[in-house]
Amino acid sequence: MRKPIIYQMLPRLWGNQNIPVKNGDLKTNGTGKFQNIDTVTFDYLKSLGVSHVWYTGIIRHATQSHCDGCIPSSSEWVKGDAGSPYAITNYFDVNPYLASCPDKRMEEFEDLVRRTHEAGLKVIIDFVPNHVARDYGQFSPQPIIDGKDAEGHSVLGAEDDSSVTWKEENDFFYYPNEYLRLPDSAIRKAGHKAQGYVEFPAKASGNTYTSAPTENDWYDTIKINYCEYHTSTWDKMAEIIEFWISKGVDGFRCDMVELVPAEFFKWIVEKVKKAHPQIVFIAEVYQKTMYSKYIHHVGFDYLYDKSGLYDALRAIVMKNAYDSGVPVEQWQSTRLISWNWQQLGDLQPRMLNFLENHDEQRFASSFFGADPKTAMAPLAVSLLFNTAPFMLYFGQEIGESGMDEEGMSGKDGRTTIFDWWSPASLRRLYSEIHHGKEHLLPEEREMLEKYRNLLQYAAEDSALSMGSTYDLCYCNFSSDGFNKDKHFAFLRDYEDETLLIVSNFSSTDAQIDIMIPEHAFKWLELPESDKLNHLHPVKVKVKAKDAVIIPL
Repeated sequence: MRKPIIYQMLPRLWGNQNIPVKNGDLKTNGTGKFQNIDTVTFDYLKSLGVSHVWYTGIIRHATQSHCDGCIPSSSEWVKGDAGSPYAITNYFDVNPYLASCPDKRMEEFEDLVRRTHEAGLKVIIDFVPNHVARDYGQFSPQPIIDGKDAEGHSVLGAEDDSSVTWKEENDFFYYPNEYLRLPDSAIRKAGHKAQGYVEFPAKASGNTYTSAPTENDWYDTIKINYCEYHTSTWDKMAEIIEFWISKGVDGFRCDMVELVPAEFFKWIVEKVKKAHPQIVFIAEVYQKTMYSKYIHHVGFDYLYDKSGLYDALRAIVMKNAYDSGVPVEQWQSTRLISWNWQQLGDLQPRMLNFLENHDEQRFASSFFGADPKTAMAPLAVSLLFNTAPFMLYFGQEIGESGMDEEGMSGKDGRTTIFDWWSPASLRRLYSEIHHGKEHLLPEEREMLEKYRNLLQYAAEDSALSMGSTYDLCYCNFSSDGFNKDKHFAFLRDYEDETLLIVSNFSSTDAQIDIMIPEHAFKWLELPESDKLNHLHPVKVKVKAKDAVIIPL
């Protein structure tokens, strides 16, 4: 059994070799295509130990562009020239700009799925259940009759009664006799492209119930109406899931599930898994107090551990990246790692661990770790501490910093999901794997090899992919050289293999005497002959902001 490793990729950016300009349009800045995700790409992903590819931004979304098969939505509410992948205009279509031949875009997507499977990898796409684009439905094949488009797919809102704010049968929320009032800042950004967008009656936006969303709201989307009991909306969403399963998709990363009633997800997960038990559901969840509910009651396979391990590692890294001599607070200590897994209990293997994704700032950005070379300590914990799957965000493995100022997305430490763009590091990576070396910078190539070695080890080694874990920190607080706030040590064990892993988050090299208590040998059911080892500390040398793996 291999440890699941998910590679999150934004196809819009993968393989785009154009040198972009700020606020550039599609013609100027270009876009990646389905065909760029080729055999060479899959060989590269497999060299990283990847088992699943999360293709982000597949389903057709709102954009301001009018070429490569795109039909522009209103510039007054579309965020960025490219638009957000989470402002869906048609749940049953893929983005035409991703296809070499836009009229054959679905066939090209199906071919991508086939190629991914032939490479031995599985396909994950987004399921966005909470909201759609403001002009959702206008891009469905016409005419729409009895709530169905010309291809027979259900269209949300097609049969709504917009004269009332809420109705059980309605798919959206309305504000009768009120016009939508977009933020002034959004209209100013549209500039000369503003055409006086009119929405009457106004609909509630994705994250707020109002006819006047602010600039910080998801004003490019409208919220879907769910009851806590079965309605026709539920059936329409199930139709969407079944459609993508029919295209060969293996799993769904479910967006912002806490904004949708848990009862719906319990119903849809049970329904889908009854017919397709192999389908994987991953939930974007942020409230730790809700983790147990979404695993044990709802039935998700995995949850983001953003509010747990990710936040803990981020706090620890930032304390040591920008340490000004101020004492370590509890929320900045490596003890947070132990507190997190103790709180999770049996939920730990069902977490999805990560250091980066499209919502979070890049580790190498000046807002987080600042230096990609210092990622090894947190990476070793996030990747190796347990059997939970790990997610890698494309470009993370070469130290992409997300510090471009692309347009809608400013210099914020994130790789834009709103703009037509092409990060220089990703252009170099694509060239390197397709045309040989001499494209990546030396430090990028060095980082890639470190990631590759560690990811392959995690995916293939039995102790790491299937083994038990024993946290050694509690019994080493007094050990020579051990810093309880900046060091983290644990064991991984499976059958006759035992590994000691030590992460050093501090800015100084460390020499540590790691004690292994007798309880560890009992817990891991190690042979009786090995118990004598606990009487002697294991002497460990670990460089600053690095990690070591020692076979015992």
